[in-house]
Amino acid sequence: MVNKVTTATVIGLNAYKVSVETDVLNGLPGFSIVGLPDTAINEARDRVRSAIKNSGFTFPAKKVVINLAPADLKKEGSNFDLPIAVGLLVEEGIIDEGKIKGCAFIGELSLDGELRGVTGVLPLVLGLKDAGVKNIFVPSINACEAALAGDDVNIFPAGYLGDVVNHFTDNPIKPVTVNIAEYLTEKSAEDYLYDFKDVKGQQKAKRALEIAAAGGHNMLMTGSPGSGKTLMAKCFASILPPLELKEALELTKIYSIAGLLPSDEPLMTKRPFRAVHHTASANGIIGGGSNPKPGEITLAHRGVLFLDEMVEFPRNVLEVLRQPLEDGEIVIARAKHSIKYPAKFMLLGAMNPCPCGYLGDKEKQCSCSEFQINRYQSRLSGPLLDRIDLQVEVPRLTAEELLNIKPSAESSKDIRARVVKARKIQAERYKDDGILTNSELTSKLIKKYCKLDKASMEILKTAAIKYQLSGRRYDRILKLARTIADLEGSQDITQNHLMQALQYRMVNRSN
Repeated sequence: MVNKVTTATVIGLNAYKVSVETDVLNGLPGFSIVGLPDTAINEARDRVRSAIKNSGFTFPAKKVVINLAPADLKKEGSNFDLPIAVGLLVEEGIIDEGKIKGCAFIGELSLDGELRGVTGVLPLVLGLKDAGVKNIFVPSINACEAALAGDDVNIFPAGYLGDVVNHFTDNPIKPVTVNIAEYLTEKSAEDYLYDFKDVKGQQKAKRALEIAAAGGHNMLMTGSPGSGKTLMAKCFASILPPLELKEALELTKIYSIAGLLPSDEPLMTKRPFRAVHHTASANGIIGGGSNPKPGEITLAHRGVLFLDEMVEFPRNVLEVLRQPLEDGEIVIARAKHSIKYPAKFMLLGAMNPCPCGYLGDKEKQCSCSEFQINRYQSRLSGPLLDRIDLQVEVPRLTAEELLNIKPSAESSKDIRARVVKARKIQAERYKDDGILTNSELTSKLIKKYCKLDKASMEILKTAAIKYQLSGRRYDRILKLARTIADLEGSQDITQNHLMQALQYRMVNRSN
């Protein structure tokens, strides 16, 4: 008689219920797995056989057939070891088939029967929960992550295959629970390695970074070598607001699937800051593979993607950022299926103004020809620059600033307090619109929330004519002005807010 054990598989960020069907037939001993398994699943034959025997149980001395249903769904990963082993133990009469009804099993087995952690546990558990499964067995190392799925599902942590068997006989496992909100509050208050109080001068750039953090805007810093661009980018993480619960769970799913979730940190508590080297490939940035995995733009979701020496990135790599910057998601199409990953990230770039780095420097003369400068700057296309809200020049520090003669700068803690206050204003304003920050405003919502008085409209009209503003740039200026107004606690966008927004958008990088 065929028995069925429930588990799940992950495709993209979503999990799908899988039924592991086990049948033991008369004939020569053998072990086959069907149902579109990958290499890791096929290798489970040897792991499961050794794990069962080394745990003190008997392995069927007949032909074993395992079917992973539905058969047309691609299955990947080592989390099928435990459900396969449970199915075989049911066939041997070691576990009562009736007792596993309504249960699901996830986990990789070592040869001695120990349960090892697997990736993607949270999306797997959430998928099983949506499918109506209430009792789920996972490796002990993944228990806290699995418990993030909520109180309406029972998570049973197991260290060994024998623990699972004992649960159904005489020694039940106690379910594990996690207080998500309390955990998030405790962990999000950690100190940062870099602080703005250690950055000398550069008040304009610091103000621009504060605006970017408050509204989730993209930003590009241009300046001479050693002016502090990279240091300020590293400090940027210290002024980002704490994650909301929904954002933390979404990020945890992404990092769990990517295998980047620390075993001792089951919940993402800080906004990601992904610093990418300029040798990164396009697939590394957007994601890819036969079963596409998240790329850097998805790993930077709700956080920052920092591109230092931005013009040194290949042109094709930079251009793939255009669509995700606009839509906040990336769709990776393959022959059999398409996968959608979220990509609502802040792009933070840093670059020199020319190959030698000293164009416009007040102390050192530029040695580049006009042709070299134009070719260097043209590596950033107009459409990409159009998607960058703040474009700021970062000049060389003066001797007074360099020697730290002036008083110490404002700390990240103080800046972050203003950013958090502005984010709360936005959260309250957009609670019924399905967005979190000003940078996510659609054209329809811009008309609703970014209204200008007559004098401000005249200023914007003049700028639109003089600078030949595109529709996208026009909208982004209004979003930027909305953020500046929020930082000042103003309900309306004034002329001052609009002028500041125009100032940050109208940088002449060739001068």
